[in-house]
Amino acid sequence: MHILLVEDDDRLAAALTAALDRLGHQVVRAGRADDALRLKDGADFVLLDLGLPDMDGLEALRRLRRASAVPVIVLTARSEERDVLRGLRGGADDYLVKPFRTAELVARMDAVVRRGTRPLAGSGTVVAVGGVRIDLAARQLEVDGRPVALTRREFDVLALLAREPGVVRSREEILDAVWGDLLLSASRSLDVHIAGIRSKTGCPWLVETLRGTGYRLGTGGCS
Repeated sequence: MHILLVEDDDRLAAALTAALDRLGHQVVRAGRADDALRLKDGADFVLLDLGLPDMDGLEALRRLRRASAVPVIVLTARSEERDVLRGLRGGADDYLVKPFRTAELVARMDAVVRRGTRPLAGSGTVVAVGGVRIDLAARQLEVDGRPVALTRREFDVLALLAREPGVVRSREEILDAVWGDLLLSASRSLDVHIAGIRSKTGCPWLVETLRGTGYRLGTGGCS
């Protein structure tokens, strides 16, 4: 994997680069946010420190997310729950507090990759319902033949529901599968993403809410 390591601490960057190199990864290191944003397109994975000299890492994360869906793990000394939630809400796939073991980082990277490439259930990779066509393998969405662009996490939520139409997914199950962190269960992050799916597709029925139970793929039709 091509990994972009965004870290201004020379000693930590050198140690991580050596460890990841030994595992067969190719690491490019950026010590500043502006360099990271310039190098993002060549990365398969981003490891992002928040304490950067030219820009707060959370702002760098927001800018990165506006341009790319590349997986991101935040690496930081900020351990308060509000910082963790801000990182996850800002688009990070996981959040690891320093100091950490390299083995744990690698395990978390593997988990993020698995969440993005898990086998698809059902007989095919295309789900069609009410004028909506969801291509799970290509990560493409069409409504009445018109392509609709979702964010990475919006598509992940929709894909989770579409893999097994009719199956109700609890709020906690979705947060665990897509965000990988149940700390978000009391937040409105999932609500915001579901609202985005409904708004962008023009199909409010597409994600059906079952109060007190969870969510499932709807069966209506867009008008």
